[in-house]
Amino acid sequence: MSPQPLGVAIAGLGFGEKVHLPALAAATDLEAVALWHPRQERLDAATAAHGLKGFGDWDALLADPAVDAVIIATPPAPRFDLARRALEAGKHLLLEKPIALHADQARDLQRLALARGLSVAVDYEYRAVPLFMQAARLLQAGAVGTPWLVKLDWLMGSRADPQRGWNWYAQADQGGGVIGALGTHAVDMLAWLIGPLGAVQALNGVSIKQRPHPDGGLAAVDAPDVSLLQTVAHWQGRQDLPVPAQVSLSSVSRNGRGFCLDVVGSSGSLLLSSTNQKDYVHGFELQHSPLGEPFRAVEADADLAFPQTWTDGRIAPVVRVLGWWAESIRSGQPMLPGLAEGVASRVACDQAAAGGTLDLA
Repeated sequence: MSPQPLGVAIAGLGFGEKVHLPALAAATDLEAVALWHPRQERLDAATAAHGLKGFGDWDALLADPAVDAVIIATPPAPRFDLARRALEAGKHLLLEKPIALHADQARDLQRLALARGLSVAVDYEYRAVPLFMQAARLLQAGAVGTPWLVKLDWLMGSRADPQRGWNWYAQADQGGGVIGALGTHAVDMLAWLIGPLGAVQALNGVSIKQRPHPDGGLAAVDAPDVSLLQTVAHWQGRQDLPVPAQVSLSSVSRNGRGFCLDVVGSSGSLLLSSTNQKDYVHGFELQHSPLGEPFRAVEADADLAFPQTWTDGRIAPVVRVLGWWAESIRSGQPMLPGLAEGVASRVACDQAAAGGTLDLA
């Protein structure tokens, strides 16, 4: 007899409603049971649309015995306090990233989760995308030999329109900007695909310095929309094999190249790329060039394929992460990617954010 699905509440109704709700509907061992949002009218609309219980009071949600676990998909600023209180209430967590505003907060969550024996997943969903998993498999199998250089360009246009409104994304102290949006994924990819990162140095820029405020007029922007990062990744954790790594991030590239990851090594090269600016999962291509040979396209192995896909490419990898999380909760085994990965990414992003900010006026 199969165990009862774990009851999951979702906090946050942007990514939470668009991606996590349909992902939960496809998950075999998890079930959406409640929604939380601080604005009652927004909450009422969502609960009516999905037939779920709604909570505006976080403590009341945590006291509901039907809630075994919580997905926190709010903007970054409130995540730490919501997550801390959920862990204190004995709830398993899945956190969107960045998991907190600063590394010390991330470490506090890690200590608390370990003390309470709770499973905390971090939604680094690129680890669940078939071609990314194939790239990891090839690198570990020696497809490029020992890596010599890693170069990641991630040049997107989501914030390229100066008329796009001012909100939390424009504010550095609220976790906004390209470092939190793309950088947290980028440094996790490097750590996963190559190895643990050394110190990160960065140059950051705010290209669009004012945006229309919802209440009228223009409001100042201080969250970087461009960031250039340099670090080393230690190949397979070996301190004697540091690999130079460079990352270029932009959210204001109207005709940017999208995502392009190059890994150059002693016996070949690997290229993972996508020009699709509308969907950051669909459209990826993986190419491999053994030493002295041209690039050839590589497909993902059959065992890495998604059993189901959606028009919104984000849903399928999140379903896969949810499955890993449910397995971790049931088995008591550590979740990967979890808080250890979230802390490492937050440390690197803190170092990047502390880098020099250029005056692009």
